Amino acid sequence: MSEERAVQAVIHLYVDGMTYAHEAALRKAFHPKACIIGNYDGAVEWLSLEDFIGAVTSEGAAPAGTQPLIQIEALDVTGDAATVKVVDEFAGMRFSDYLSLLKIEGRWMIVNKLYHLHS
Repeated sequence: MSEERAVQAVIHLYVDGMTYAHEAALRKAFHPKACIIGNYDGAVEWLSLEDFIGAVTSEGAAPAGTQPLIQIEALDVTGDAATVKVVDEFAGMRFSDYLSLLKIEGRWMIVNKLYHLHS
């Protein structure tokens, strides 16, 4: 599998984890020390992975049969570092996510998520 495909697989795991409130998928996609940052309700939101997973699971899974929105708009891999811009939806809101990934011990993981909530 190419590095680009391996990164795309992590992005799909992440979006599916959000869409279906699947905690194990999110834990596999993210590094435990990852930060999730963006403007939400007029304030800068800084979340730990635990806070983010808590927010996703408290929202609950999308209805059965929901097709997750996943539009990868940019993907760049250089060695063991990668960035991805993906448009997705969560809880009826559309986001542009800027994800930084690092290959650690042979596995790609999201180490940082910077998001923009579309109005």
